[in-house]
Amino acid sequence: MSEESKRAIEDLAERDGRYKFEAYLFVYDALRYTVKKMGRTHLSEDERHISGRDLLAGISEYAFNEYGPLTREVFAHWRVHQTRDFGEIVFSLVSIGQMGKTERDRIEDFIDVYDFDEEFDWKRRRAAQQSTKKT
Repeated sequence: MSEESKRAIEDLAERDGRYKFEAYLFVYDALRYTVKKMGRTHLSEDERHISGRDLLAGISEYAFNEYGPLTREVFAHWRVHQTRDFGEIVFSLVSIGQMGKTERDRIEDFIDVYDFDEEFDWKRRRAAQQSTKKT
């Protein structure tokens, strides 16, 4: 990410005030992670596009990779408490040209996709991962 982009995002975070600067950077990085995981990095911008639900799944996985059992606490520190918060961040990044969207993309795509308490339950997540590895 360029220094110019970081400054634009920092200005956005200060103006908006709802979420910490780090939350915006995280969503930006989680988008790159998700696009790469889905094998879309070598496609055109339109073909690289992912849905809100796909991004939220990527956010969940990327968060556990980055923060492990502290994921919930990190998100709370950033004032991110529900999936809609990620949508608000995405659409704010779109508004300053740091992310793109299609005509089909809507903030509603991010509402109540998963419950944070369930999705970011470290013990449940670890048990599911270990169960998958055994099969």
